[in-house]
Amino acid sequence: MRGTPILSIGGSDSTGQSGIQSDIQTIAALGGYALTAITCVSQHAPAPCPLPLAPEVVRSQVESVISSFHPKAVKVGLVTDSETVRLLRDEIIACRKLVIAPGIFDADGRQMVADDVVEAITRHLVPEALLLMLRLRDAEKMLGISIRTDDDMLEAARRLHGMGAKWVLLRGGQHTKGRLTALLSGEGDCFFTSHNIDGWQRHGVAAALSAAITTRLGMGDDVPTAVRNAHDFIHSQVVYAKPDEAGGRAIDIYNSFVSLVAEYYHEAHDVSFYADRLCITTRYLSQVTDRVVGKSPKQIIADYLVSEAKTYLDTSRLGMQEIADRLGFSSQALFCKFFKAQQGTSPSEYRCRS
Repeated sequence: MRGTPILSIGGSDSTGQSGIQSDIQTIAALGGYALTAITCVSQHAPAPCPLPLAPEVVRSQVESVISSFHPKAVKVGLVTDSETVRLLRDEIIACRKLVIAPGIFDADGRQMVADDVVEAITRHLVPEALLLMLRLRDAEKMLGISIRTDDDMLEAARRLHGMGAKWVLLRGGQHTKGRLTALLSGEGDCFFTSHNIDGWQRHGVAAALSAAITTRLGMGDDVPTAVRNAHDFIHSQVVYAKPDEAGGRAIDIYNSFVSLVAEYYHEAHDVSFYADRLCITTRYLSQVTDRVVGKSPKQIIADYLVSEAKTYLDTSRLGMQEIADRLGFSSQALFCKFFKAQQGTSPSEYRCRS
């Protein structure tokens, strides 16, 4: 039986690391039924250069899919032709759950679309967006401003709302040393941060996140819930997952282990719990994690707990007992002892220094 129909409109990436190919994998993994319309075809040598399809070809794809399958949510990713942007607007205007994630710059900072396309996106697509997703570099280009602080991010979001976007997700702020900052702005403003800078800036992560959010919206989540659920999924599946470069079973087991940790960390800290669910011994799980990342399963669980604890300490006013409860510790004392053993400082001291 088919899942929830989700339409992704964007470029084809022949490497499968981003674009339509990546979106299909993400949508399917979340239980959706992936529908696609290709806007351009990638050319990776000697440098990334998307080759656009004719505007009428793109429009025809979108019209056919929407009329036949009635997608519950639509994502618009990379579009490299201004006329295509204009035609797309006329086809998707009736969609209530529309995510615009144009990817003006790629993860390496290269501008992927011309200035006239940026102008067309701003004029024709931004006003229709339920959620507009931009890296800070994208927002700077679209708005013609510099974004260097949290206040700058708030001002950028305010301006993007003024253009018609109902919700805005700005990503990639690095104005706080050692952290990556994002802002979700809509019915209120919410900042959140991550210490895993390299992971969240990896090629393909932004596209996968936007596809996951679109899928969750199509399944009925409101925007904040969709962002949270998509974030949790991408956190385990993409950011912390390891590529299967050797093609071995060890990578599959490792990635499954990390996915389970992301799902159960708030209730289970024992290695045996995860080994049982993987139907392997704790000794074999230890051999796998040592081979893949040079760490024990216990340390991987601890690293995940520390990362989540830092997020709560950095971005919330929750007390230590509340954080301990959310992380699955039976008492505040045990949480504080664990955190100090891992970080060399107490949670309270860490919060004061942040």
